[in-house]
Amino acid sequence: MEFFLDTAEVEVIKDLNETGLIDGITTNPSLVAKSGQNFFTVLENISKIIDGPISAEVTATDTAGMIEEGLKLSKISKNIVVKLPLTIDGLKACVALSKKKVATNVTLCFSASQALIAAKSGATYISPFIGRLDDIGENGLDLIQDIKSIYDNYKSLNTKILVASVRTLEHVAKSAIIGADTITLPPKVFMEMYEHELTKKGLDAFLKDWAETKQSIL
Repeated sequence: MEFFLDTAEVEVIKDLNETGLIDGITTNPSLVAKSGQNFFTVLENISKIIDGPISAEVTATDTAGMIEEGLKLSKISKNIVVKLPLTIDGLKACVALSKKKVATNVTLCFSASQALIAAKSGATYISPFIGRLDDIGENGLDLIQDIKSIYDNYKSLNTKILVASVRTLEHVAKSAIIGADTITLPPKVFMEMYEHELTKKGLDAFLKDWAETKQSIL
């Protein structure tokens, strides 16, 4: 499974990239706004750190505008993936950009039928928002399973499942069990993957026992 970070904070990306576990980045207008920096500057800086896919979202809502913005974004770096909303205009833009060999990430997916038409429109990635489905009483992970089953049924569909709106470690583990291709993680959730109370407890015990030997490895 590919791990993407869901952030536009350049310093955070730089720090966590040192783990060797980050395969790509997803951004959106809200994340860029929180960073307080210029949109293009943020993307250029991220592309100097990350070799993998970097999702950059269009802000136009009409097909022509999305295509124009998408082509402009794709020129920032070879690893830019143009993020498009799952609307009829967004999918028309997806078809057009895909024909131009521009990678796309279709976002704000909340149903299996939406994921199907996005794949048929040539999307490189589909981003189902599982946390937001949980918020309204549905099970977001069920959607990941449904999309996975549909895509597996049709080998001509090459769209990757990019699990988004991730809130918990259960979201991460169960998405991996289902077989999602990629997951985008807020830095907080990414760091939580390292943690377990028994790991800390065990390490504390080992260090205490070692200290009592009064030995040193160095």
